[in-house]
Amino acid sequence: MTKISKTVKHKPAISKALKNKAAKIKAAKKTVLKKLFLGKLKSLQYGSGLFAASSINVKTGYNKAWIRDNIYESLGLEHAKDIKSLKKTYSALFDILLTHEYKIDYAIKSKPQYAYQYIHARYNPETFAEFHEEWGNKQNDAVGAFLFKVADLLGKGIMIIRDKNDLRILRKLVDYLASIEYWHDKDNGVWEENEEVHASSVGACVAGLKAISKYTDVPEEIISNGINTLNTLLPRESETKETDLALLSLIYPYNIVSEMQKMQILADVEKHLVREKGVLRYLGDKYYANPSDNSEAEWTMGFPWLAKIYFDAGDMKKYNHYLNLTISSMNADGELPELYYGGTSTHNENSPLGWSHALAIAAVTAAESA
Repeated sequence: MTKISKTVKHKPAISKALKNKAAKIKAAKKTVLKKLFLGKLKSLQYGSGLFAASSINVKTGYNKAWIRDNIYESLGLEHAKDIKSLKKTYSALFDILLTHEYKIDYAIKSKPQYAYQYIHARYNPETFAEFHEEWGNKQNDAVGAFLFKVADLLGKGIMIIRDKNDLRILRKLVDYLASIEYWHDKDNGVWEENEEVHASSVGACVAGLKAISKYTDVPEEIISNGINTLNTLLPRESETKETDLALLSLIYPYNIVSEMQKMQILADVEKHLVREKGVLRYLGDKYYANPSDNSEAEWTMGFPWLAKIYFDAGDMKKYNHYLNLTISSMNADGELPELYYGGTSTHNENSPLGWSHALAIAAVTAAESA
């Protein structure tokens, strides 16, 4: 009996040791992943501080700088605690808006009637000049995203406002969103496609206005108008789209939806859009559709996005599931490409995608700040 008793007594100690060892191995793997993802992300950053959407040498146009993409890409810097590079990105974003302040002034004075009169979507990452060709320029979510992250970073003690000129731009962006009446303004949305009222765009603006109201005056009416539209649209993304990958932004980073709305968005995305190599943007998406069967492209950013959301929700089972899927969607070069052709292991030329890598960094570092 004594011998058996000793054996039973030592089992918990052995189990605990094994668990500790497993935890250390997992932590080491995450450290390696973080360094890999961060290295790929930093390779997309120009000297100006702005990021290309994908490789600087890619010939698809993804070597240009989008306001929205830079905000999402900078999430990777924030989670990696690379504050110097993070501040450089936001200084460049402020400089873009200051360079084109005349356009903001015009839009405040008179509601824009044409797409070119809106704040442009993408810029030369070195000169900050607009690319003048039509590119789904009406992207209200980018303005909301900028306001939100500026306020969010300030709230975390990261001083990214440099002077009174930056403060002036923030006040004007509030007036800009009021002038375009973002709550029912038909924009091109996150995916730069057909003009309609998008929940993801309205939600970004609501989140931005609510957040920046701590630092500058924001009329309550323009926030409540957006909330009313959002509550009417959800859980749909728009009139033509029942669900959409872009709706995840209302959960992270914006945290602008109720718990019930959040659960419905997640249920819809997981039921309709999750695939083996990534997440569809929406059903019926024709962008890079598989030519053999017209199946929708699978976007790698969806997996780390879901992983981060589920970590924040305390669901470690789903967090680990989507983190593992993130790792499995890496290519042979250790990159997360923009997308894979539906049902295949073949990806398009936009690799690595900065947005995917930034979300991957947010996912793998989530436990560090818990």
